[in-house]
Amino acid sequence: MSLFTTSFIDFFLPRECISCSRKLTYEEESICEKCYSQIKYAGLSFLDSEFEKKFQKDSLIKDFLSLFIFEEESPVRSLLHGLKYQNRFRIGNFLGKILAANFEDKINNWNPDLIIPIPLHKLKKAERGYNQSYYIAKGLGKRIGIPVKTNVIIRNKFTSTQTKLNAENRKENIRNAFSVIKEKDIIGKNIILLDDVITTGATVSECSKTLKKFRTGNIYALSVGIADYVNT
Repeated sequence: MSLFTTSFIDFFLPRECISCSRKLTYEEESICEKCYSQIKYAGLSFLDSEFEKKFQKDSLIKDFLSLFIFEEESPVRSLLHGLKYQNRFRIGNFLGKILAANFEDKINNWNPDLIIPIPLHKLKKAERGYNQSYYIAKGLGKRIGIPVKTNVIIRNKFTSTQTKLNAENRKENIRNAFSVIKEKDIIGKNIILLDDVITTGATVSECSKTLKKFRTGNIYALSVGIADYVNT
C-alpha cells in the first residue's frame, strides 16, 4: 500500500495498535514502535536448546526457527490473537514479512521447495472461518519466493485444546491427527511446516511424521512465537 493511500485511509479510518490501541503513524503496521520494542526475540542459543528438547530425539524435524518469545502479557500475544480471532488478516502478512526480514538467509540455506501451514480440522476452520497460519505463510512465501501449499495434508482428527495438557498428553492428543492427500506434491521435497506458535513441538512433529511416510526430503519447522514451556 502506498504512503498516500495509507495516509488517506488513516485520515478517515485511523489504524490502531493491536496491543495498546494507540493511533499508528503511517510508517507503523499493526503494532506501534513502543509495543514492538517490548517484544523479546528468541536468541540462537535459546533456539538451539529448544531444538534439543523438542525435536532432536525423534529426528523428524531437521531444523527449526522461531522469532519471538511468546508470553501471556507480551504484544506478540496481541498480534497473534488479533490475527487468530479478530479477522485481522493483514497481521499475517505483517508477521510473514518480519519472518522473511529476519530469517531469509537461514531459510534459503534450508533449500525449501514449499511451505505448508499447519492445517486446522474442518470443523475448527468452519468455526473460525480461516487458518491464521496460512496468512503468515502467504506473507512469508511472497517475499522469499517459496510456494505455499494448503491442499497437501489435512487434519482429520478433531482434537481438544492443547493449552492445559502436559507434553506427553499433547503428543497423545495429536497422534494420528493428519493425513496426506497429495502424495505426488511432497515426494523428495524439502518442506517448511509453519505454525503461529510452537509450544512443546508435538503438533509439528506429528505433522512431520505423517509427511515422512511419503519419502519427503528434509522437513523444517518455523513459527512466529515459541512458548517458554514448562512441563507439568
